[in-house]
Amino acid sequence: MSNRKEASAYSRRANKALVDSPDLDWEDNMDFESSHRGFIAKLEDPSIYNAEGRLVWDLNAYSFLDDPNAPPTVNPSLWRQSRLNMVHGLFKVTDRIYQVRGYDLSVMSFIETDDGYIVIDPLISNEPAKASLDLVLEHVGRRPIVAVIYTHSHIDHWGGVKGVVSEKDVRSGRVKIIAPAGFMEAAISENVLAGNVMSRRASYMYGNLLPKDAQGQVGTGLGQSTSSGTTSLIGPTEIVTETGSTMDIDGVEIVFQLTPDTEAPSEFNFYFPEFKALCMAENCTHNLHNLYTLRGAQVRDARVWAHYIDEAIELFARKTDVIFASHHWPTWGRERCREFLKRQRDSYKFIHDETLRLANHGYTMLEIAEVIQLPPGLAGAWYNRGYYGSVSHNVKAVYQKYLGWFDGNPANLEPLPPEEAGKRYVDFMGGPEALLKRARAAFQKGEYRWVAQVVNHLVFADPENMEARRLQADALEQLGYRAESGPWRNFYLTGALELRHGVKVVPVPKSLSPDVVKSIEVGWFLDLLAVRLNGMKAADKAISINLEFTDIKQKYALVVENGVLNHSSGRLLQEADATLTLTRKTLDQVLLGESTFGKKVRSGDITVKGSKVKLKQFFGLLDDFEFWFNIVTP
Repeated sequence: MSNRKEASAYSRRANKALVDSPDLDWEDNMDFESSHRGFIAKLEDPSIYNAEGRLVWDLNAYSFLDDPNAPPTVNPSLWRQSRLNMVHGLFKVTDRIYQVRGYDLSVMSFIETDDGYIVIDPLISNEPAKASLDLVLEHVGRRPIVAVIYTHSHIDHWGGVKGVVSEKDVRSGRVKIIAPAGFMEAAISENVLAGNVMSRRASYMYGNLLPKDAQGQVGTGLGQSTSSGTTSLIGPTEIVTETGSTMDIDGVEIVFQLTPDTEAPSEFNFYFPEFKALCMAENCTHNLHNLYTLRGAQVRDARVWAHYIDEAIELFARKTDVIFASHHWPTWGRERCREFLKRQRDSYKFIHDETLRLANHGYTMLEIAEVIQLPPGLAGAWYNRGYYGSVSHNVKAVYQKYLGWFDGNPANLEPLPPEEAGKRYVDFMGGPEALLKRARAAFQKGEYRWVAQVVNHLVFADPENMEARRLQADALEQLGYRAESGPWRNFYLTGALELRHGVKVVPVPKSLSPDVVKSIEVGWFLDLLAVRLNGMKAADKAISINLEFTDIKQKYALVVENGVLNHSSGRLLQEADATLTLTRKTLDQVLLGESTFGKKVRSGDITVKGSKVKLKQFFGLLDDFEFWFNIVTP
């Protein structure tokens, strides 16, 4: 890709300093041994296609990672992690436990029961999940699936379920779907109201727009990338509601530990007494995880996270010989397992406690993030490195959870927005040329953080100033080359890409599958309509609408007044401006883009009684969200 630069001397120096760090043991090959341990077979061509022949997963694109030596344009620790995530195939974890790794962001585990398999976490999409299942059936044995376990509510742990089982099998009772309490609400709700902005930011976080090479996307730390196949969802048939609950699934006993509000709002760990094996879901993986994910989400609770890892130690560690999880490779050996759990626990606890200690001394979020580092005993463990989360943004997450966005300094209570502030900063600095002159000098000194920050003012003051955009892109690029976190690297390099070339509009993948849409409660859809309502345009409007669903026997009353949309269920308004009668199936077809509201009215699938003028006025108050909005420019 044009305009990309090589690593500067300062970036090379920073990456070499990490190699020379006394905190890290670069001769320690245990992770490489563990990632290969128990290997059985692999897909000889790790390219997976959907039924239409579209590529949905491709490890071949990462062949450049075959070189054990990190290039100057990649943080050597992240390079090491990406090479580990490239180890793919079917592996035996312990007696009757198998994993398929490397064919999606997450990994899928299989437990051999008396007469079949339990599947744990069927990936993001159906095609990689089916390819993984086929590998197991071919090399371990052809048995039916008797149960699927969703460890938690994020899509990379349930989206491929129909690649391994059918809804018919579940409805018949032949297959159980097991999930933690609160699973469906958490799985459906997270991306509904803020789905557009989250998805756009996710294109930065996962580096979807970047070329896969040593100057582009090299992985995410948690896995190499996200598959882009067909997503699906089958609702749970069994819900685990308390720690200590046990199930016998076709001769295999499982002991569950609920861990809500840790890595996900709905999550659990579980233990297999017969195999002395502990699944830690995504609460303990081979990286420091996110307390705040850069795509945007509600902040996670570090204190609770550490507590539940501690509880897992108390419940299971003394009788655990192997730990496996929803990402990365297992950990073997009772003492190593215990140490792994303790150091992961203490990393989240340290970040939590130190952040609040310094906050109580009066330090601000940015000041705390600048000084906190994990102590050597924690930072020196490869599985605590910030490949996905980072100490810096996790510190900010803890601060935000307790104290919010305001640091207490009244100067920051109502700062000017970026465009207005940018113009004033540029003026104070003597104009664009003076700012650029000083910024170029700072760039030559390797002061890339400052260059990115100060030139950003000029970019927002004058987004057409290509010299400013190129200089800021060069600074972001160098920051990306030295970032240990995969998402940080991807954000920096995607920002550089869009500063240089603008926002490139490409087809947007569908984030909502038919299964997910069908699972969305009507109330959530109405909440989304309320978010789409342009409050200023609606400020002087008064509109009332009834919705009546004939198939699901549900009624809703919608009222627009004072610039907001309120809705209530179970009743209809006596004097509504309009009443719509339809089926839930019709609503789903509109939500999926298979039809439009107007077409459904014309076909008679939606009947309208009352004022069509008011109805048209209501729809005219709703915003449509553009996916490819600007991020690094105004």
